[in-house]
Amino acid sequence: MNEDLKHRFYISIDKSKLNIPMIHNFLCSADLAENMPLEVLAKSIENSLCFGLYEDEQQVGFARVITDYATSALLKDVFILEPYRRQGLGKWFVQYILEYSELQTVPKWFLGTKDAHGLYRRCGFKSLAAPEKMMMRFSH
Repeated sequence: MNEDLKHRFYISIDKSKLNIPMIHNFLCSADLAENMPLEVLAKSIENSLCFGLYEDEQQVGFARVITDYATSALLKDVFILEPYRRQGLGKWFVQYILEYSELQTVPKWFLGTKDAHGLYRRCGFKSLAAPEKMMMRFSH
């Protein structure tokens, strides 16, 4: 990422700065929220470690981590708004999250992605070695 861009953008974990309606609109339009009601998204944000990416006071990216801060972390809902893509912000944003001080002792990270495998491989993620050992349950 170009050094000039690093001076234009910053990352914050301050949840009061998050633009929850914008996050909800983006996740729903990108088919990432599966018609999740706004109140459900707000509760998920309340109970996760969240990262906002900003240019001045305008939020241009978001990610959240579901974690116990000790054994595992699930990286979810990562996005950069379209006008800000292809500048290296995504890689910088994900690296910042992975290097966040409170998560340094977490040995296992998980994520799901439809189309950003290349980005996450550059950040050290690999396909599951034994996907047959992973299971999922849907309650609704």
